[in-house]
Amino acid sequence: QVQLVESGGGLVQAGGSLRLSCAASGSKFSINAMGWYRQAPGNQRELVAIITSGGSTNYRDSVKGRFTISRDNAKNTVYLQMDSLKPDDTAVYYCYANILIRIWNDYWGQGTQVTVSS
Repeated sequence: QVQLVESGGGLVQAGGSLRLSCAASGSKFSINAMGWYRQAPGNQRELVAIITSGGSTNYRDSVKGRFTISRDNAKNTVYLQMDSLKPDDTAVYYCYANILIRIWNDYWGQGTQVTVSS
C-alpha cells in the first residue's frame, strides 16, 4: 500500500508565496508521473502542474511563470513552489502520483487548503 502525505498549505496574502510538498510512502513501488490538482468550491478538480519521472513538466496556463513543480526521486517527493499568488488560486490542492505496485494505478493525497486573501 502507498500513501501520499501533503504539507505546506495555508493562508497568504495576494502576491505572497507558498510551497507544497507531497511524499509517497510505502514499500516496493515505482512512481511515474507526479503532480498537483486543485478544486475550488463549486468547481471541478483541475490539473495545476505535472512532472514525469524524467523531469518533463506541464502547467495549466493560468499558473505558468508563477508556479514551479519539482521532484526528488530519491525521496519520492514532489514539490509545488507557488509565487505571486492570486485570490483565484484559492482551492484545496491535491497531490497525485501514478504508481506501480504490480499494476499502474493513480493515487491521491488527502488535500491541503490554500487560501489567498486580497
